[in-house]
Parts: sequence; C-alpha cells; structure tokens
Amino acid sequence: MPDDASAAVFAADCPSRFLLDQIADKWSVLILAALCDGPLRFNAVKRRLNGITQKALTQALRRLERNGIVARRVVPVSPIAVEYSVTPLGRTLREPFGALYAWTLKHAAEVEAARRAFDGRLGEAVEAGLAA
Repeated sequence: MPDDASAAVFAADCPSRFLLDQIADKWSVLILAALCDGPLRFNAVKRRLNGITQKALTQALRRLERNGIVARRVVPVSPIAVEYSVTPLGRTLREPFGALYAWTLKHAAEVEAARRAFDGRLGEAVEAGLAA
C-alpha cells in the first residue's frame, strides 16, 4: 500500500499530476531527446521530429520553457533566429527518459504480441456480437 505522501499523486489537485502532464507527453520527450546533443533552431527541431506540426512544436516548446526545462535564446543574426537548448533542470530528465526509452526497446515485441492478442479477441467478440 502506498503511504499518504505517495498516494497524493492520485488526488485530482496534486501539483505533480500537472507537471507530469507537462513533461511526459510524446512531443516533450522527443524534443528533449533532440536537444540533448546541443542547441537547435526551431526548424532544425521540426526537421528532427518527423510528423510534428508547427503548432504542436510551438506549444510544446513554450510549455517546456515555462517549466524551466528548455531555454529559448534569440540569436542576433540577420534574419533574427531563435534557438532552444535544454536547461540544467531539463538535463535531470535524461536518465529517467533514457530508462523509459530503453524499456520500450526491450519490450516492444511483447507489447506488439499483446496488441495482436487483444485485437484478435476483440475481433472474435465483434463477430460474435458481444463487443460493447
């Protein structure tokens, strides 16, 4: 059983739930991975993250900047450019995100097998008229 302190995360008003939502979505994780090797300009980040829209990238970068995870710097060149980098606070996420990524690599085949089994059972239920 979790103690009172760890059980607080399950409360709707727990601040950690909000922060987890802010940093643990797929784009935030991938943005941090892209920026871990060094600062990148907006379009360079966009090119690295195949499939992200300009709007989604802008929103995610603002969210990460607001939470102190990413820093935004205006580069005084002509034309003016903006580059993003991971802050020292953001770098503390490298280990837990790396562990999560390693887990996905290690267990991808098991997850795919579970999906196929589930989809097969669901298909059988639909055919039998039992699906909700």
